Amino acid sequence: MSEAEVTRAGLRGVRPGRDATPGTDSTPRTQAGRRRRGRAGHRAEQPMVPKADFTSYYGKPILNPPVWSSPDIPGYLFLGGLAGGSSLLAAGAQLTGRPALAGVTKTAAAGAAGLALVALVHDLGRPARFLNMLRVFKPTSPMSVGSWLLSAYVPMAGTAAACALTGRLPRIGTAATAGAALLAPGLAAYTAALISDTAVPAWHAGHREMPFVFAGSAAMAAGGFGLLAAPRGENVPARNLALFGLGTEAIAFELMTRRTGLAAEPYRTGRGGAYIRAGQALSVLGAAGALLGTRSGIISALSGASLLAASAATRWGVFHAGLASARDPKYTVVPQRDRLASRTGSPSAP
Repeated sequence: MSEAEVTRAGLRGVRPGRDATPGTDSTPRTQAGRRRRGRAGHRAEQPMVPKADFTSYYGKPILNPPVWSSPDIPGYLFLGGLAGGSSLLAAGAQLTGRPALAGVTKTAAAGAAGLALVALVHDLGRPARFLNMLRVFKPTSPMSVGSWLLSAYVPMAGTAAACALTGRLPRIGTAATAGAALLAPGLAAYTAALISDTAVPAWHAGHREMPFVFAGSAAMAAGGFGLLAAPRGENVPARNLALFGLGTEAIAFELMTRRTGLAAEPYRTGRGGAYIRAGQALSVLGAAGALLGTRSGIISALSGASLLAASAATRWGVFHAGLASARDPKYTVVPQRDRLASRTGSPSAP
């Protein structure tokens, strides 16, 4: 049995009896302190759990960022779009009797496709890895479809360019031009499906509009190259294609960033946002030059270079925005909580 100690506040060390009311404290000092705190200002209850922070175990990201590197993969995205848009422009120029425009765009298509293949193989590390992707054809895999598209497109684009430059075998050149133009839309837009078919938040959230962004960017790049390299008397289709592509890309990109919400933040901040803003500024300059430089070959060429650079900046911006969204856990956690809250009808967690 413990001994009690007499203090000014009462007895210390006395255990409450059996008749003590649960939830009360028999120590007068404690009861007096509670009364004083209640009269002082009714302090709010302090949270026992700290505010949630968007981190993960050991500081690791929730998603593993893509192992793709720059400039190989953003260059691959840009060059594939340039090749596809150039083949379409070349076919149209040949049909409308513009041989100079057809020649430069066929050459651009073959060169861009070849460089895109080199960039892809370099990122893979060994040529055998690209050849291994051709062992099967899987329609549900954008990578498989893209590999076969590129493998079929490069010989056709190369044949069309060779026939245009040498002037020999015109029928074979015409058939190769038509075949390359047939595959061109898929080549220009399939990379959008390739990056959207991932868990990267900024890419996957924009899967509806991303193909239109890439297709518009490809048209702008091909039109810009036509304005840069073709004679002024034949570059009207290039100007029209560039302006059409610019409008398509701008509208699709705006719709994508509005719909995706938080996942679109990397397109406005950081390295990705810097590329996107540079592309938007260059596209405005290029459009102004294309509209005002109809009678000046120099202004037309400068506007074409600006549009070409704007398309490249967009692809680099999309690439780096995706990497940034994969590294930050909030772009994965917050949309998941919002989707769960919308299904259950409960407010989303902070």
